[in-house]
Amino acid sequence: MCIEIEAKLKVDSLQNITEKLTELGAEFLEEQLQTDYYFDDADRTLTGSDRCLRLRRQLVGRDKQVFLTYKGAKEKDDFKKRREIEVEIKDADSIEKLLLALGYDKALVFEKKRLVWKLGGCEIALDELPLLGCFVEIEGTDDKKIADVQKTLGLTDSPHITESYASLMAKKTNSQ
Repeated sequence: MCIEIEAKLKVDSLQNITEKLTELGAEFLEEQLQTDYYFDDADRTLTGSDRCLRLRRQLVGRDKQVFLTYKGAKEKDDFKKRREIEVEIKDADSIEKLLLALGYDKALVFEKKRLVWKLGGCEIALDELPLLGCFVEIEGTDDKKIADVQKTLGLTDSPHITESYASLMAKKTNSQ
């Protein structure tokens, strides 16, 4: 079972964080353009129980990748912690047809730009989303590593956002 552990922080701008990562010698991995399609049934069973089913189409340079991801309900923790099962797939259209045939509908679709860095044993995602703004996600294998990177980046006073982007976007667009 895979457990995702992350700190999600709302920031005014990503420029200072990018400069800090460069100054610290962090490794820049890639720029991604992600389009996320969230699926749920007519009764919003997944959303109502803090779970999600996401089909992600991702562009890295000219390379296209597609992932189907299930995320479980968040656990009680200082950081955002939840079960995550993700598989890379080749045929997004067929998976979408399968989900629709199983009774799921597209509940929400949005795009985000992500810059991915590596520092202190953590992956740092610098995200820009329309309507929502800029966020820093620090994902690691344990709370201490994440807290250390958060401190190193000077983000200890930044409040943790426990809601998913899907939840934030649904509220912003009244799609719930």
